[in-house]
Amino acid sequence: MTTTRSLREKAGSEPITMLTAYDAPTASVVEAAGVDAVLVGDSMGNAVLGYDSTLPVTLEEVESRTAAVARATDEALVVADMPFLSFGVDDADSVENAGRLLKEADADAVKLESGPHTVELTRRLSDLGIPVMAHLGLTPQHVNKLGYARQGTDRDAAERILELARDHEAAGAFSLVLEHVPSNLAAQVTDALDTPTIGIGAGPDVDGQVLVITDVLGLSDRSPPFSEQFGDVRGEMERAVSGFREAVEGGEFPAEEHGHVEGDVDDIY
Repeated sequence: MTTTRSLREKAGSEPITMLTAYDAPTASVVEAAGVDAVLVGDSMGNAVLGYDSTLPVTLEEVESRTAAVARATDEALVVADMPFLSFGVDDADSVENAGRLLKEADADAVKLESGPHTVELTRRLSDLGIPVMAHLGLTPQHVNKLGYARQGTDRDAAERILELARDHEAAGAFSLVLEHVPSNLAAQVTDALDTPTIGIGAGPDVDGQVLVITDVLGLSDRSPPFSEQFGDVRGEMERAVSGFREAVEGGEFPAEEHGHVEGDVDDIY
């Protein structure tokens, strides 16, 4: 069983794998494949809820889907994303919201899109026994400020990311996601920390990799340039749905074996 402690122990020794999942069937497949951690990301906004960004995702949506993922997993570490404005506005509310995801949705940890404003919150949550995964680089909840551009591309920005990574490690974060940053910056952050780094668009020199499950499965209309499609599930779904429609329209489904006849109900009309 993967725990926050065992994940930390993998840093520098064994690659860490993490994928997003937003429902029980997908989570069970991810776990069966032996993936270390399942992230119930606010990426559900774009990936499965039909939003244009992660910003509309609510705490209730994350809580419901985290509970579904947790029910379907026994071995993988379940990490729940704290959605936009569920943290950082009021300290008491932030702690309560994070606690809900552990107490009511059975998450093992929470993830915060991080910055200077989350260092003390990370410390507070960690002190209370709520494990925190930090997230630096491209932070989609700041899309209206940052867009989706690569982060840490000049010296000042890179130094800020490194400093924030160290600050969050010191505050108790058990791991750090680095998204869409230069590979050489990610490598230096990884070398500077004992905390494991998990990259997405951050090159190979990190402790682990995470991707959005709809990209991995080939369900997305389009994927970011740093992702990879490892299957064509969208194509399989289209073939199956088309097959159903054609069978119904052609009179091939349902066949005799798909139903039964009960003699006692003959001649009631």
